[in-house]
Amino acid sequence: MTGRPGESSEPFLVVGLGNPGPRYEGTRHNVGFEVVRELGDRWELGRTREKFNGIVAEGRVMPGGPKVVLFQPLTFMNESGRAAGPLRGSKRIPLDRVIVVHDEIDLPFGEVRSRLGGGLAGHNGLKSLKAGFGDGGFWRVRVGVGRPDSTDPEVVSSWVLGRFSEPPADVGALIDTAARESERLVLQLASGEDGIDIED
Repeated sequence: MTGRPGESSEPFLVVGLGNPGPRYEGTRHNVGFEVVRELGDRWELGRTREKFNGIVAEGRVMPGGPKVVLFQPLTFMNESGRAAGPLRGSKRIPLDRVIVVHDEIDLPFGEVRSRLGGGLAGHNGLKSLKAGFGDGGFWRVRVGVGRPDSTDPEVVSSWVLGRFSEPPADVGALIDTAARESERLVLQLASGEDGIDIED
């Protein structure tokens, strides 16, 4: 990819992971949804549509900037690939222009990191996306939500499906940080710059 941001006709697909419905609003597992909504507001993408079993918003990061498609699958987390896979195929978006925003219990709360590909760390949303895309070589924006003081699967599940216990201002700052990192990644990838600053 070379040239100025937005020069390519291929959009970026930014997928936020979460579970649908009011029961899961504000939970750690739904932070990907929150980040994608923040990006839609930040980029002033306007009206969303329900397509491909999810919520879609399209536009540009800025006037003349890269094209983007924001997507929130309305399947449950472990079926995300069944929604995002057909959307990517319909838009013919290369895998290296797909960015997935998801909760990451292996990062402390408030920390955000990006990487290309890598392990799935037992994350059912990532597993489903790998199956739906046919490959795990997509970008991830990993949003640190912290880990409980237990490795018991039931405790961990309750943790990620529970609402944030941190102050709302801190949660808002986390969402903002992840949105800024997602935007930085889109712009840097679109610019074709070498040596992208990625923390693993």
